[in-house]
Amino acid sequence: MASPRIRFPYVKRYKLFIFWSTIILAFTEFHQFGPRYITEHWVLPNLFFDTNIMAQSSLKQYLRSLRWTPLPVGVGLALIAFQQYRHTRKREAAKLGQLEPCDCLADEWEVEAYKLLPLRSFSRAWGWVNGLELPEWSRKSVLGLFVRTYGCNMAEAEVEDLNKYKCLSELFRRTLKDGLRPLDMSASVVSPVDGRILSFGIVSCGMLDQVKGVSYPLRKFLGPNCWSEGGPMVVNKDDDDCFHRSCLRDCENNTLYQCVIYLAPGDYHRFHSCADWKVNFRRHFPGELLSVNPSIAAWVRNLFVLNERVTYVGHWKYGFLSMTAVGATNVGSVRVYFDDDLNTNEKKWNSSIFHDKYFKEKSIELSRGGEFGEFNLGSTVVLVFEAPKDTTICVDIGQKVRMGQALFRIPNSYVGKARSEIVHPGPQR
Repeated sequence: MASPRIRFPYVKRYKLFIFWSTIILAFTEFHQFGPRYITEHWVLPNLFFDTNIMAQSSLKQYLRSLRWTPLPVGVGLALIAFQQYRHTRKREAAKLGQLEPCDCLADEWEVEAYKLLPLRSFSRAWGWVNGLELPEWSRKSVLGLFVRTYGCNMAEAEVEDLNKYKCLSELFRRTLKDGLRPLDMSASVVSPVDGRILSFGIVSCGMLDQVKGVSYPLRKFLGPNCWSEGGPMVVNKDDDDCFHRSCLRDCENNTLYQCVIYLAPGDYHRFHSCADWKVNFRRHFPGELLSVNPSIAAWVRNLFVLNERVTYVGHWKYGFLSMTAVGATNVGSVRVYFDDDLNTNEKKWNSSIFHDKYFKEKSIELSRGGEFGEFNLGSTVVLVFEAPKDTTICVDIGQKVRMGQALFRIPNSYVGKARSEIVHPGPQR
């Protein structure tokens, strides 16, 4: 019996519009330039060769005879649109329960092709554009377009008048009015950002959840354990569970928890401390700047391992705690207020090398809600921390959260203090 046809009610109209527009563009290109142009101009390596060389030369000479020729832009866009269409169908089928999330992951060649795009150069160019000072007469229209497109709530901004922002970068990094992000003092771990929850829960056997059904290893995300007491920790490079245990201070009573929060372009772009803790180590991983949009996170395996990221490691009342700011397309610039040596999105980089910094002289003490750093445009924050096994999770996947909102509560950590009895520690900017 034929299988019933799958309907996709959640496919957005703009995606279908982009798909069919690129198909039309491809055919327009074909009719405008003709088949001769198509055969003479390719981007992919077509195997044009001289038959005389084949008859008289060796395989090496034959391979040297292959040459690159350009392909019409329309055909390339049509191919990209087709791949996006296939991905959308798979994703919607997974939402309807007819596919496992892993079935929607990109093939290795698709990821490698994605990485070939000049995203770092594009991000640096975008950063340059963001920093351009706009003429005062154009600020309201240009910045207003961004505000309307991404739904920025300017009523919360400390400066509501768009004419006061000299460039897009200042708008991205805007501060908020005092008291708009009160801290939930009954929670031991609060949200460090405004954003949406992509995943959360207990770290199982050294594996973190990227999105539901897609995981990646903690050891690859954090790198070698050089921050534990007693010097560098040497563990089997392929043993995820061993690395997991090396991060725990109390293996019997505690476990590792994780939470991933995505910042959309319209969100408040500053990030704050999630708990009361001390930072004594920083590790910067140069890497790709792939998009961290939830749809891409569900498509690219090990996305947060591939991307450039900055991890700050320290300890709090219950043991290990790390907070990682993950870079993304157009978000190559990550600034941390207490770390002036940090340089991200550099022209020359090596993905196999990471840069460590120890805060030996004086650990950085941070309190819940204290200022930490800022992104440009939007990105992702990943929390990994040690806590008692009876810790209560206060959020759900897909939930929108605000900075200072409760993420995790630990029983009896604030005995005798109701929320109404706790005095707000001060304005959070």
